[in-house]
Amino acid sequence: MVCPSCGTLVGVGDDRCFNCGRWNPGLWGFTPVLRRFGHDLGFVPLVIGACAVLYVLTLLVSGSAMRMQGLFSLLSPDGRTLFLFGASGAVPVFAAGRWWTVLSASWLHGSLLHILFNMLWVRQLAPATADVYGAGRMVIIYTVAGVSGFLLSSVAGYAFPGVPLLGGAQLTIGASASIFGLLGALVYYGRRGSSLISREAMGYAIMLFVFGLIMPGVDNYGHAGGFAGGYLAGRWLDPLRPERVEHVLAGVIAILAAFVAILVSIAHGMGILAGG
Repeated sequence: MVCPSCGTLVGVGDDRCFNCGRWNPGLWGFTPVLRRFGHDLGFVPLVIGACAVLYVLTLLVSGSAMRMQGLFSLLSPDGRTLFLFGASGAVPVFAAGRWWTVLSASWLHGSLLHILFNMLWVRQLAPATADVYGAGRMVIIYTVAGVSGFLLSSVAGYAFPGVPLLGGAQLTIGASASIFGLLGALVYYGRRGSSLISREAMGYAIMLFVFGLIMPGVDNYGHAGGFAGGYLAGRWLDPLRPERVEHVLAGVIAILAAFVAILVSIAHGMGILAGG
């Protein structure tokens, strides 16, 4: 079979590609089918497509309440609609008891620039993470980072409401917590292997975190929690060990759980909005 990363001939049962070092290059015998989806097994197109569809739906549901003023607020869904589709934060998690939104919020975005920049980062970092961890473990890291980021932000928003610098988010969305998680996992990988990767990933993380401190409305708790979650998940999954088929199955389950969380959010949110 052909290694999906470098195109070198490999055996179905080879632990590692002798040319590029990819773990399980034979992909348990499914290489001919799975390699059509790319190094990340189609995760990047899935994220971009699903986020784009959900973004358009939130704009349509917002209707006249959609915000159009300002560069950073251009084409922004309103807060009620984002709550309906599964935004996280102190209000949904603690006031409304919508704990599952820590899974759904990373698939929602608040403006045209918000989704554009986040998808560009996903497109750049997800394949790189998949190359060193494997596609299944990359999805696990992405999901764990999103959950940890939104959980930390929600807790901080509940514990320190309205406190400058310390207050978390009352309502928060976006893929940036998961993106920081990919950076955290790459930093850990660099500590085990390539210091160049670690320095580059840390440089990106510092740059984005400083940008978040300067720009208003950025969920810095989400970024910090996502980075920590990604780093710890990368350490737990250990990139120097081969990826197993269970990791791929766990990644598929994580994606399905996020979509279920969105559907549950819509059903539960419609009930709340109808009653209130």
